[in-house]
Amino acid sequence: MANYSFPPTSRYYNVAVEMLTAADGEQTPYLSRRFLPRSAQFALLRTHLVTQGERMDLIAAREIGDPEAFWRICDANDAMRPDDLAVTGRRLRITLPEGIPGMPTT
Repeated sequence: MANYSFPPTSRYYNVAVEMLTAADGEQTPYLSRRFLPRSAQFALLRTHLVTQGERMDLIAAREIGDPEAFWRICDANDAMRPDDLAVTGRRLRITLPEGIPGMPTT
């Protein structure tokens, strides 16, 4: 069987890969459902005010240092889709990764 693991930087890192078995025995891998973590558990570093024309990958590159980590900003702001956050005037929470404790925010 093939290895279906994701790297630690992936949104799907700890999501289980399941197998769907068809009537003819053919197996198809699929990802289990991923639930958004509670945004309140993330340690806040700062906020980012979205300006006109900004995209989540550009914000992630500037704020986190990795354009592919846009999903971390989504998780910290209770969003599944990046386009839900790229709204001019919206203030985004920029946080430490899930599970890394930080200083309490005030």
